Amino acid sequence: MGRFECRILFSFLLIVSLVGGASADKLKVGKDFIPLTKDKPYIYVIHEGRSIRVQRVQDPDYQLKGYFARTARKCPPFCLQPISPAPGIRTIGEVEMFDFMETELRDGTGLLIDARTPAWHKKGTIPGSINIPFTHLTKTDEDPEVLDAFKLFGVRPREEPGLIDEWLEKLGWSDNPYVTEKWDFSKAKNLVLWCNGPECGQSPRAIRGLLKLGYPADKIRYYRGGMQIWQLWGLTTVVPGE
Repeated sequence: MGRFECRILFSFLLIVSLVGGASADKLKVGKDFIPLTKDKPYIYVIHEGRSIRVQRVQDPDYQLKGYFARTARKCPPFCLQPISPAPGIRTIGEVEMFDFMETELRDGTGLLIDARTPAWHKKGTIPGSINIPFTHLTKTDEDPEVLDAFKLFGVRPREEPGLIDEWLEKLGWSDNPYVTEKWDFSKAKNLVLWCNGPECGQSPRAIRGLLKLGYPADKIRYYRGGMQIWQLWGLTTVVPGE
């Protein structure tokens, strides 16, 4: 066999091996891989400028350990939270979180808010989250921390209404439910807030604080499971700055 023929044969064998390897990987994912859902083996989320693959721990014997494995704590303050922290707030689970990450978080119309204190956030967080402690969102709308959060959320100061708008408002005919006396929430981002889990009151307090500030309820969602249930399912977490 000549040198040319050897090169052809080598190239053919290389292609076969690559195709075979890819097929084997696909079979492995389909048969042995533990997916997020029946339709999603994993998803990708941008966190601090890098792409993070969110998936389940691939060990079928995985068990939750450490702080979040504890099932009983003193109440108060660690009291089980209601399904919804306030009227009009939609509570979501993990599947809805995956959908949010792949749609609104990805296209910039939504934000994933870790409402815990910075000390908790530094220990690990859900990919794609930004840390805005609940204490920042339970103040008045004149506080610098609230103003910084509003700017990040896309909340704008309300423009002075024209004469027609002012007249319509006095008659109760204003057709924009996202405009208050002081703020314009028309282009505000959709938020998903979470904290340490079903017995954590930090994100519920943040949500109630936002509602008091005028943030529309239909632009807020609550991931009640929080870090505890996220880790219970063996889902990916990241340590900020690493």
